[in-house]
Amino acid sequence: MATDPREGGLLEVEKQKVSPPPLYRVLLLNDDYTPMDFVVGVLQSFFGMTREQATQVMLKVHRDGMGVCGVFPKDVAATKVELVISFARQHQHPLQCVMEEV
Repeated sequence: MATDPREGGLLEVEKQKVSPPPLYRVLLLNDDYTPMDFVVGVLQSFFGMTREQATQVMLKVHRDGMGVCGVFPKDVAATKVELVISFARQHQHPLQCVMEEV
């Protein structure tokens, strides 16, 4: 029969603080060639926005040069950026999508 070398001692659970992963903003950048309807479609398809939300973000991109599509953990943000850029290239649009740490 095995005995505990710390007889009579209590085992304590060591608690570790786990910080949430850093978040990243996904941004669309304005250009003079990508149609506004295409941008609205991208925002609806890849970021789950309603048509109204997507139109507001598209107008912000158009007016201010960039607009926030969403805030995500790094791997999700990177995937969304790649998907948007790939989709735009497939449709021969120069739409740029980038991410920045919050």
